[in-house]
Amino acid sequence: MNNFKFTTQPLKETKSAALFLLSAALFAGCSSKTDSSQNTADVKSDEGSEQSTIKLGVTGAIYEDIWQPAKDKLADDGINLKFVQFSDFSTPNNALNSGDIDLNAFQHEIYLNTEKESQGYEIEPIGYTFIIPLNIYSSKYKSLEELPENAVIAIPDDLTNGGRALKVLDEAGLIELDENADFSPTVKDIKSSDKNIQIKELKANTLPSALPDVDAAVITGNFALDYGLKTEEAIYKDQSLDQPEYWCLIAARSEDLKDPDKKAAYEEVVEAFQQPETEDVFNNDFGGYFIAEGWNE
Repeated sequence: MNNFKFTTQPLKETKSAALFLLSAALFAGCSSKTDSSQNTADVKSDEGSEQSTIKLGVTGAIYEDIWQPAKDKLADDGINLKFVQFSDFSTPNNALNSGDIDLNAFQHEIYLNTEKESQGYEIEPIGYTFIIPLNIYSSKYKSLEELPENAVIAIPDDLTNGGRALKVLDEAGLIELDENADFSPTVKDIKSSDKNIQIKELKANTLPSALPDVDAAVITGNFALDYGLKTEEAIYKDQSLDQPEYWCLIAARSEDLKDPDKKAAYEEVVEAFQQPETEDVFNNDFGGYFIAEGWNE
């Protein structure tokens, strides 16, 4: 019999951190629309200039920092990479599929496949960017060993991040998941827990501010970063960074990839991103919360 408990009841209200939008990606469909009249799906030359423009859909200003080295390199090669900001996670794929933008970069493969299945989008990955780890943090304990019996651990309440968080807890030895569980397990897939761990499912963006109210929490890197948590403060670091399903990606319309000129231009965008200067931004500006993965795929 399972010796754990879980609840989706909210904790007492805590102060929210200012959050930027990502993927978890980045991770789940998180609203305003951009002006589609300003967007085109063509890789075309700007009027009066020899540069061509490629419009890249992103979700949050932080992406502009991450993509700046690529933008600079592409400019030297005659390509104007124009950022098109979206304030939610559902619009960028719709805009891409409709031809309002040329590429987007905000999601991982699980989310993309879910969107394609539910919306019928004809878009596909053309390259990978990074992965954001899910680490375990605590404001009360300095190690996993210090966690008490009946410890309350908070995880994201969405299926993708929640399932990944449970895998991190399993990997850390705090719970044991059913070996027959789906790729994204749920709390029902927990077979046992040595410390009688209690799982609380909370909105991913509230987890950092909920730390005083729980014993530990599995927090997505983008929210940890925005809240001021440092990777070295984690009491356990995510070890499952080699799973391609969680790598964030650059997506394009399948139809555009049939055009040799567009395909070549998009491949140049991928190559411009996958360079040491981008990793310098990951490490120097964002404390290693973004980790290059899939660059050799």
